[in-house]
Amino acid sequence: MFTREELEREGLTDFRVFLVHVWAFLGLPKPTKVQLDIAYWLQHGPNRAILQAFRGVGKSWITVAFVLWHLLLDPQKKIMVVSAGEGLASDFTKFCFQLIHGMPLLQHLAPRHGQRAKSNNFDVGPATPSKDPSVKSVGITGQLTGSRADIIVADDVETPKNSYTLLLRERLSELVKEFDAVLKPLKSSRIIYLGTPQVEESLYVKLRQRGYTTRIWPAQIPEDEARYSGALAPYVTRRMAAGWAPGTPLDPERFNAEDLAERRASYGRAGYALQFMLDTSPSDAEKHPLKLKNLMVMDIDPEVAPIKLVWSGERQYAIQDLPAGGFDRDHYVYPSWKAPEMAKYVRTTMAIDPSGKGTDETAYAIIKELHGYIFLVDIGGYLDGYGEATLQSLAGKAARWQVNRIIVEPNFGGGMFAELLRPHLQKVSRDVIDDEYKLPGKARKEDRILDTLAPVVENHRLVVSRKVIEEDLKVQAERPAYSFVYQYTRMSRIKDGIPHDDRIDALAMAVGSVTDRMSRDPDKMQAKFKEKALLAELKVHMKNLVGGRSFNDTPLPKARWHKSLR
Repeated sequence: MFTREELEREGLTDFRVFLVHVWAFLGLPKPTKVQLDIAYWLQHGPNRAILQAFRGVGKSWITVAFVLWHLLLDPQKKIMVVSAGEGLASDFTKFCFQLIHGMPLLQHLAPRHGQRAKSNNFDVGPATPSKDPSVKSVGITGQLTGSRADIIVADDVETPKNSYTLLLRERLSELVKEFDAVLKPLKSSRIIYLGTPQVEESLYVKLRQRGYTTRIWPAQIPEDEARYSGALAPYVTRRMAAGWAPGTPLDPERFNAEDLAERRASYGRAGYALQFMLDTSPSDAEKHPLKLKNLMVMDIDPEVAPIKLVWSGERQYAIQDLPAGGFDRDHYVYPSWKAPEMAKYVRTTMAIDPSGKGTDETAYAIIKELHGYIFLVDIGGYLDGYGEATLQSLAGKAARWQVNRIIVEPNFGGGMFAELLRPHLQKVSRDVIDDEYKLPGKARKEDRILDTLAPVVENHRLVVSRKVIEEDLKVQAERPAYSFVYQYTRMSRIKDGIPHDDRIDALAMAVGSVTDRMSRDPDKMQAKFKEKALLAELKVHMKNLVGGRSFNDTPLPKARWHKSLR
């Protein structure tokens, strides 16, 4: 065991020096300037701290070293590591455990006989007996209470799965409040969050309102410092003041411009902004114009629909039991009124956007039309391109929903996909592919999608089956970027703004192909429907009056008719 004087003599009371030793033991290159700056802030930062650095910079490994450095200086410290899942937290403490046993500088910290010695729950050798282990890992939904800690490290407590919907974000926000019950009431006690934001309304943004101080190291010099609300690390702002151009890699020793360009292409602009630029600035209506609250969500009959629906923005029509996958304060709504009269749909259209590359989906959307309303009854996608299983499934869906018109993205394979689909359609229903369909204009895809959908949505003409949303929740849980709701709420006019847009593109194709019917006034259509129904009833009534003869086709002679009126 080392004395304080010995540690000071070796410079090990400076965490950056200790980090150099750890990196050398691991066979890594010397810590980069950014890594050393992060290490300095960890040592000298506030007691309520949020460390946000771009993915791949090594912040978790740096913090593992930080935990061990604290135990080297004071073996009586109690440290709790919390992650989204217990497995992630255990990986952190297991790494600590391995370094203690393998690194000569730390081997005196190895648990002794009679001490706790599990990799996720262990004591260090010099620690005096205590009900609390020296290091413990736990998942955010695990048993937090009942333990005490000097330092809590919250490593990636926010993930896509636990922060995708407003309800999940609120639950996570409540769970982390338990940290204050675990933390010892000492001036030296600290809570340190590590992570990259997963959504614009990130937990890390809300924590600033609870007194936490944030430091952000983005992957590149940002264009607009104001978007970070004063949270950029001074290391970054000094380089901006020195004339480093926007887009310059902040840590070129780890990621050069070419590396970052590849990651931007992989994550999409929105994902890259969150994961690498740590930009969680509020998204305004112009950036993401498609709102869930402008839709009407209801159970949809496959044969008939109300002849008129009314949308209302009043809170009483919000759907409380359907988690919304959009931004905060966005939600689904029921129609505030439905006409009692029902009518058959006038047409059912299926749009297919074939897969263009390996990670894209072959996506489809099926809509029905009635009186100026569009009813989305099914939407989905397949990852095997144009395999037999995909073609058979698409044909089956066309038969099930009684599709009478299919449009296929015409720019894919010169019409090859449509030709592959035809034999499957003929087996289960009939060939209803529209060979004349063409995409409107030459606008960029993002502009075309928004120009098509925004007017329909903002006028509350798009009605979505509740079943569609319920099925999409499963996709949100497993593959958020492929979710229809994710693509709908994150769509913007930024080129390649989201990593996948296949499902929303299929919906835009379907809606765009029926715009000729969208000019119909639902009020006039309702009145026309009632007039037609009344006339049909009158014909039946008059047919009965004249003994089974048609009133229109076999009128009574004029003289006799007048006599009958006397």
